[in-house]
Amino acid sequence: MKGGESAMLIQLNNGSEISIYVQLRNQIVTGIGRGDLKEGERLPTVRQLAQDAEVNTMTVNKAYQLLKTEGFITIDRRRGATVSPVQQSDWRYREKLEAELELLSAEARMKGMEQTEFLELCERVFAGMQPA
Repeated sequence: MKGGESAMLIQLNNGSEISIYVQLRNQIVTGIGRGDLKEGERLPTVRQLAQDAEVNTMTVNKAYQLLKTEGFITIDRRRGATVSPVQQSDWRYREKLEAELELLSAEARMKGMEQTEFLELCERVFAGMQPA
């Protein structure tokens, strides 16, 4: 990578039902959450990440645009894509999170998971994320 850009380890599953651009988005968000990608850190260029991940540049561009819309990264023509500062969650994010947790809770219950086991799993995963 060029100076200041992160070397990201991206693992895509071409057989997944999840779109490749969403997989890219999810891995970048997870990298930020875990502290692998720090505030202000530059991400690889669209072209570089497409080459490294062996995907089309339009796929990476779509992932970067989604990340920008969601506030996880900023994009500047001169500096490229960089990790945004942590933001306070707003009501829209909380609604989205609640809907996703509702779905995960339903799936867990349908697979026989008890509430305490589900909450312990949530706590363990959340604890693996780095504080801002």
